[in-house]
Amino acid sequence: MSAVSDIRTMLHMLRGMPRSGDVAARLQEFYAPQADAYDDFRERLLKGRRELIDQLDLPERARIVELGAGTGRNLDHFGARLTQFESFELVDLCPALLAEARKRAAIRPNVRVVEADATIYRPQTPVDCVIFSYSLTMMSEWRAALDNAVAMLKPQGQLAVIDFTTSPQQGWLARAFWRSWFAHDGVHLDQRHTAALRALCSQHSFEERRTPIPYLPGLRVRFYLFIGQPLAA
Repeated sequence: MSAVSDIRTMLHMLRGMPRSGDVAARLQEFYAPQADAYDDFRERLLKGRRELIDQLDLPERARIVELGAGTGRNLDHFGARLTQFESFELVDLCPALLAEARKRAAIRPNVRVVEADATIYRPQTPVDCVIFSYSLTMMSEWRAALDNAVAMLKPQGQLAVIDFTTSPQQGWLARAFWRSWFAHDGVHLDQRHTAALRALCSQHSFEERRTPIPYLPGLRVRFYLFIGQPLAA
């Protein structure tokens, strides 16, 4: 990625998420100008995705849904395993990001790109795994999205989530800073997310890490990796 492209992306991020319009319109206005550079820039921030995917124990003919899939970057993290799956559905509301996802899906016949709301979209048949990859914090109706994800899972299906968070181990000032900093771009850090995930899943793994912020030396934000089997699945 060039410095010019980085600057252009950061300028759009500095303008922040629009406050007017419906969810899809706001996402489109925010992401359309940076969609072509989205993956390159955020690759340095959205850490741990490949590690989360490597931990998934999926059957050979698995059906997978990713809610808030954006550009479909996680398809690349599955590598050769992707060809073994029965289906992989990428669900998002932002046309600009889904346009990038369709480019990735074009050479993968088992991948389907769907423009839909994560709180109400349901695949035709139950699935083996639902993934939220740095998307749950962008959903105002996050609890409804989680409930919908659980409802579409097969028995013993897996719920996999990776996202930013804050921690009680941080001081109140640090927590307030990160919540405000991310909220500017429509990302809402909420400790209730991890509490809800633990409550939903009888068996789960959870790991919390920290990652640096591009162009902000010394600052490290917390994120977590979660894989669980929901009680209702």
